[in-house]
Amino acid sequence: MAYDKFNILTSSAVPLPIENVDTDQIIPARFLKATKREAFGDNLFRDWRYNGDDTPKADFVLNDATYSGKILVGGKNFGSGSSREHAAWAVYDYGFRAVVSSFFADIFKGNCLNIGVLPVQVSPEFADTIFKAIEADPKTELEINLPEQTITLKATGQKESFDISGYKKDNMVNGFDDIDYLQNIKEEIVGFANKLPY
Repeated sequence: MAYDKFNILTSSAVPLPIENVDTDQIIPARFLKATKREAFGDNLFRDWRYNGDDTPKADFVLNDATYSGKILVGGKNFGSGSSREHAAWAVYDYGFRAVVSSFFADIFKGNCLNIGVLPVQVSPEFADTIFKAIEADPKTELEINLPEQTITLKATGQKESFDISGYKKDNMVNGFDDIDYLQNIKEEIVGFANKLPY
């Protein structure tokens, strides 16, 4: 399944300065019954977003119209806990195209990369700078440049570089998942197979 191509994303951001956000908080286990990657965004942070009677919690950031954008800025150790893919699906389906944190759980990071959400790991100091900038101006914009592997605070020009594997970077720039990548090089695979002596 192809996803949105990711090149340069410029957007305001939604701040969630909470450490150790685990996948059960991102998408509670009771919503894991579906197998299609659809409608999970409705239940992103479900227990933090809604009361028991399904009314929105006014004090949760996703219910605050002050904040919006395609970038979620999370606290340290984002995506810890179980390996459920649905957590990344929920982030994507809600509309986020990048998550910024000073540390990601490895499996969550991989699941994001597999579906077109860019996990951008920054230093704790730069994460703190971003949170303070958003607090001062909720409309402040970040620029995430995947080809250059940089994230920049547009208002001040402060920037940091981030790491990503060359394979995953190429897939995201092209909007490929792993199957799309193999389909794209099908002729090379067939050509190689035809040269084999067995």
